[in-house]
Amino acid sequence: MKSIKLTKQINTDFLVLGLAQNNGKLVIESGLTKFDEKKLLVVLANLGATGNADEVVKVPHTNPQTIIFTGLGKSNKTYGHETLRRAAGAASRALAGQKSATFALPILNSQDLAAVAEGAALGAYSFTEFRGSTLKDQKTPLGDSEILSKLDSIEAKNAIKRALVLAKNSFLIRDLINTPPSHLTPSSFAIRIKKIALTLGLKVEILDEKVLKSKGYGGITGVGQGSANPPRLLRISYKPAKARKHLALVGKGITFDTGGLALKPANGMEAMKCDMGGAAAVIATVLAAAELKLPIAIDAWAPLAENMVSDNAQRPSDIITIYGGKTVEVLNPDAEGRLVLADALVRAEEVGKASGGLDGIIDVATLTGAQVVALGTRTSAVMTNDLDFSGQFLSAAAKSGEQFWPMPLPEELRASLDSPVADIANIGDRMGGMLVAGLFLREFINPQTPWLHLDIAGPAYNEGEPHGYTPVGGTGVALASLLCLLESVASNK
Repeated sequence: MKSIKLTKQINTDFLVLGLAQNNGKLVIESGLTKFDEKKLLVVLANLGATGNADEVVKVPHTNPQTIIFTGLGKSNKTYGHETLRRAAGAASRALAGQKSATFALPILNSQDLAAVAEGAALGAYSFTEFRGSTLKDQKTPLGDSEILSKLDSIEAKNAIKRALVLAKNSFLIRDLINTPPSHLTPSSFAIRIKKIALTLGLKVEILDEKVLKSKGYGGITGVGQGSANPPRLLRISYKPAKARKHLALVGKGITFDTGGLALKPANGMEAMKCDMGGAAAVIATVLAAAELKLPIAIDAWAPLAENMVSDNAQRPSDIITIYGGKTVEVLNPDAEGRLVLADALVRAEEVGKASGGLDGIIDVATLTGAQVVALGTRTSAVMTNDLDFSGQFLSAAAKSGEQFWPMPLPEELRASLDSPVADIANIGDRMGGMLVAGLFLREFINPQTPWLHLDIAGPAYNEGEPHGYTPVGGTGVALASLLCLLESVASNK
């Protein structure tokens, strides 16, 4: 999206209004605008409109040229921020091909305004980088948005600025996930992000395969050794002068996952280009924080590797040494994400301790199929060693509109990770596999450091129909929640 601005009058040919339902009757939510609602309600009824969420109905009009009705669900005096966000997003998607539109949804305060702006911005996305002869047939995303509102405060203008930053960095995540593995390798990922980070004045460190091996990063090295595209460890550091807190973010960055010698079935393997969604999320978070100048220090770590099949690939029963000295028996080479994360988690804590300590560490990963089985494709999991930290994150997630759910780390499952030949095995009980993966990662965390593990395996990649502000393919999940968390942590002195 090119721009979003506030307006007090309709300046475009396309106007977005809300449509709700109340005991079977349609209700038009038109914000500050005035229309002959009786005539419009007759037209909407004839068109079979329901006002349900994700429904978008276009009605020809005179001035403006077209009215787009977007579903708000049940009629209310006030609407939830995520309801507004999704409704604006659905309308924005439906307006692909148009240069501009005006959104006149029920906005009562700056939080409502922020939700509408975020939805409108997030819905204006497309990925066409690899289209050739069909590029001309693709509709471009909605260009500019105007939001009809009487609000004109600094807070309102900052909400719009933040919405654009959120959308830009969400699009970066989506683009990275949607980029095919032939074009997104550990090296190209690191180089691409380095160019962006340097423009923001951030510190960038990239460790190549030789340094990783010599320094003892056994997890990243072991996972990446089967690929012709060698692994990398990318670190982006944001250290503002008036930082009040210091957090580390670690994201799983498997640029393609075949499963290694535990080869995945062909059906669905093409979606494994999304297995770097956690790395993309944490990198985008630190970029957004820098752009918004949040007073909080952040180290973002992306352990990057391809998990491929070759004569050099890691074998079942191999033993590797994670950075810091702990040994792992690799019983399943397809449980590789936890291995690269282990290296990065230990290193992140080491660096954090050297700089005065961490106030928290968060890892983000498309880690387990068990997450999808347990929570589906729209709800991510949260595991923790600190309930206060988890509670703060869940409050931030609720504010952002993203769906996260707390999951336990049952001690009785820990014994299943015991190995007769190494310090720990990389898999344990199949039942509760998502929780076992969390328990494995906990082994590489200082118990005194507040830690969150976010498993976003299902929500990171949408293989179904688009909905709300969410497109098909990469979704950008976790960025909005992490950004809200950073703002919350930064505000607590």
